[in-house]
Amino acid sequence: MLLTKATKKAGKYVNGKHVDSLLNNYKKERWLQNSKHIGKEDSLSVWYSVEELQEFLETAKQSGADGIKMYFGVYKADTAKEERFEERQTIVMVASKTKVLDNGASADKSVYINTAKGPEILAYNTGRICPPTCGDGTGTGSESGFDWDNMNIIIDSKDDGMILI
Repeated sequence: MLLTKATKKAGKYVNGKHVDSLLNNYKKERWLQNSKHIGKEDSLSVWYSVEELQEFLETAKQSGADGIKMYFGVYKADTAKEERFEERQTIVMVASKTKVLDNGASADKSVYINTAKGPEILAYNTGRICPPTCGDGTGTGSESGFDWDNMNIIIDSKDDGMILI
């Protein structure tokens, strides 16, 4: 009898309409309030090269991971690689392995690897967040280089009036 490993998938490919809907909802429901709260445009995206993602995925697989969790996070002074990233949101990718619990349910647990300093979580962060690093083609852009043409929705911000973003 030939045994094959079952593939576990949580996501699917989506079309542009789906992406536009998610991004517009995010801008209305979270981004405007986040930006107002921190006093500057919050980030809208994080970019990684295909090569570095492949390297992280390969390392995760070799370390026993069967999935990647993507957590939302916020840079503070101790984690921001540059001052302009402080208070902006990011994502951190954490390698995970599905474990079956005693009650039969499953949970995705973080993968740890051995390092010279002891066990360490297998995680990846510090991509290119936009803003502030977007829009000018160099990867070191400024907020003034942000592509506002892709943000063409109007938000009723109650006491602050109508806002075009």
